[in-house]
Amino acid sequence: MAKKTRVLFICQHNSGRSQIAEAYLRKFYGDHFEIESAGLEPAEAVNPLVIQVMAEDGLGALPVC
Repeated sequence: MAKKTRVLFICQHNSGRSQIAEAYLRKFYGDHFEIESAGLEPAEAVNPLVIQVMAEDGLGALPVC
């Protein structure tokens, strides 16, 4: 089996942009990549608006790491 390319999305708090980017890449190409998101100063929770938008598009919010 070929080694998967590792993708890391990083933003300031890992509570919005990186969560969305990880969720979409995982949804559409998750079998092809190792995907993670991270924050430079991680928040304690994902932004509620991000959770709402992701839910409307059928994506579950990922835990903050």
